[in-house]
Amino acid sequence: MKLLNTKIKDLKLIKTNIFNDKRGFLKEIFRKKLVKNKDFPFDIFSSSKKNVLRGLHIQTKKPQAKIITVTHGKIFDVAVDLRKKSKTYGKYFSVVISDKDDFSFYIPEGFAHGFLCLSNKCTLYYKNSNYRDPNSEVAIAWNDKNLNIKWPIKKPTLSIKDRNGITIDDFKRLNK
Repeated sequence: MKLLNTKIKDLKLIKTNIFNDKRGFLKEIFRKKLVKNKDFPFDIFSSSKKNVLRGLHIQTKKPQAKIITVTHGKIFDVAVDLRKKSKTYGKYFSVVISDKDDFSFYIPEGFAHGFLCLSNKCTLYYKNSNYRDPNSEVAIAWNDKNLNIKWPIKKPTLSIKDRNGITIDDFKRLNK
């Protein structure tokens, strides 16, 4: 296993090991030595249907680093840099990930995260560095014109929270 850089500092792909044989496969997801000085005490498993978009979510008071692994299907995954002093503040990185890929997506604290399910069904396994805190969770508008994310569809299925996401400008004003 090894970390691969992306175009945004600290945002990484985790190249994993997959062992295949006639019975199927075994895929390594995480080794603590790869992400030093970081504990991941909270794991989540989620399932979504085709064209469901979840996000863009960030926790402001109790930030989370995440490791995203697709266990079934295919997603369009997005991380937006919202670290106050970052040179890439407001920039995003996107990647298509499927259960067939040999990597997971490491997202450090300070990033909003969201994904779109591209297959009929997708399931994701998340490792989180902090517990979920609904009182500090913020939804950023998935279609904010200032972010200009190139989502593969125009009309995704959204939760009420995600339909009512705030703009990045409003987020910036709230988090001065």
